Amino acid sequence: MHFKVDHLVLELSKSLQSLSRTKQLHAFVTKTHLLRDPFYATKIIRFYALNNDLGSARNLFDKTPHRSVFLWNSIIRAYAQAHKYNDTISLFKSMLRTEIRPDNFTYACVVRACSENFDLDGMRLVHGGAIISGLGLNSITCSALITAYSKLYHVHEAIKVFCGISDPDLALWNSMISGYAYCGFWDKSLQLFNWLRCAGNKPDGYTFVGLISCLRESRLLNVGQGIHGLCLRSGFDSSDHVGGVLVSMYARCDCMNSAYSVFISLFQPDLVTWSALITGYSEYGDYDKALYFFRKMNMEGKKADLVLIASLLAAAAHSANVLPGIVIHGFVVRHGFEASIMVSSALVDMYSKCGFVGLGIRVFEIMPERNIITYNSVISGLGLHGFASEAFKVFEEIIERGLEPDESTFAALLCACCHCGLVNNGWEIFRRMTEEFSLQARTEHYVYMVKLLGMDGNLEEAYNFILSLPKPVDSGVWGALLSCCEIHKNSESAEIVAQQLFENDPTKGTYRVMLSNIYAGDGRWNDIKKLRDDTIDCGFRKVPGISWTIGVGNY
Repeated sequence: MHFKVDHLVLELSKSLQSLSRTKQLHAFVTKTHLLRDPFYATKIIRFYALNNDLGSARNLFDKTPHRSVFLWNSIIRAYAQAHKYNDTISLFKSMLRTEIRPDNFTYACVVRACSENFDLDGMRLVHGGAIISGLGLNSITCSALITAYSKLYHVHEAIKVFCGISDPDLALWNSMISGYAYCGFWDKSLQLFNWLRCAGNKPDGYTFVGLISCLRESRLLNVGQGIHGLCLRSGFDSSDHVGGVLVSMYARCDCMNSAYSVFISLFQPDLVTWSALITGYSEYGDYDKALYFFRKMNMEGKKADLVLIASLLAAAAHSANVLPGIVIHGFVVRHGFEASIMVSSALVDMYSKCGFVGLGIRVFEIMPERNIITYNSVISGLGLHGFASEAFKVFEEIIERGLEPDESTFAALLCACCHCGLVNNGWEIFRRMTEEFSLQARTEHYVYMVKLLGMDGNLEEAYNFILSLPKPVDSGVWGALLSCCEIHKNSESAEIVAQQLFENDPTKGTYRVMLSNIYAGDGRWNDIKKLRDDTIDCGFRKVPGISWTIGVGNY
């Protein structure tokens, strides 16, 4: 028996056990009456949770007569990790009704659960409970609170927690730096980093990860390069975790050569780092390299997640090149990802934008489950290729199934009306969006309405429509009317519209070029010269879209 118990303790000390092995261990502790000691139940509950068998974990918890704080923490954490947030809070409340008092790990777990459930009020109550229990200044509890408040974009409350600690440890500094970064306050994150160093604390890898993750814009590239240099001097450049966020930072800043240099310096890049590199090449427009590294990642045994697949399909859609999309579709089928709504919706969108709307419809038809994003992709694809009547039928199917159309649904419908010149249908759709479904029109809806009216020759009606809109009117709306004036070669109306655009954004050169082309049609060469003297060509680029007969299938 002593040998068996010693062997049991050895088995329970392992980081993971299979579900079948966990059940054997459970049976053994039950048979030998070891469940009276909550130590054994705590370990087995953890194994059940890691194997996603929440039912067995709860059954064991309910049958354990003596419950320690560690046992309560194990079951609360199990539900939290399974995203069963209501059950997590319910268990926490049950614990409060017992003689066992929550510890700092309990509060940290429940705080994280509240933030994941976007339950700010619940989190404040838990925060209050931690203060009453005397754990309000505990480092673990406060670190969880700082992270949680930041994730809910209440960084002002996070900094209150941080400032309430007289001598914060490095974990707390890191949490606050990451909190500012998460909320987009890169300058405050950098300032806090400098305070950390001035206070005599030495940053670690997590400090640099939090700091680098806040650099999300190309204009911050110089800041990122400076931090990268500090990583090199501090010896953190070889850390895969730090290297991963550096790859992401350089990819976001369109510096793919630097991203690749960091990537190849890493000994064992993880899936997030691979995804950052691949997505970076996709967004940069280098789809060949994106697919090359995608294949290389698979050969190295890394399994792509659904987000990366959807990102690659979106890149293929923007490139209007169906071949990379077909390669990814094959990967999706081989790995059973077609059941994912996100991936299948991206496939529909990719095929439609690449000109193969028929293939997109086939993907849609075999989807086991659909949401409003999927339907929007189909409506957009049909409308893009001029199949407005079919797009309207899909919209009616949305209503029949009890789904709620959103702003993107009506944008896709108005786009379909534009492609087919259906003015009356466009007005009816716009009315239903605002009156029947109480959705607030956005700039894209106004642009489609102006295009619809203007392309039909109703320039004055389009102009009056813009004047009726809430102020200020986005330049894109006026720009849509100017393009209609260009098509109809109406230089008088174009001058009036252009004046509005120049007042909104004097530095924008694209609209000056459009007006110049309109003048050229009327032979107004002196006016052209005057315009071109201060024109700045901004290189406006349309979203690629191709309509091939081979792609429309039965439509």
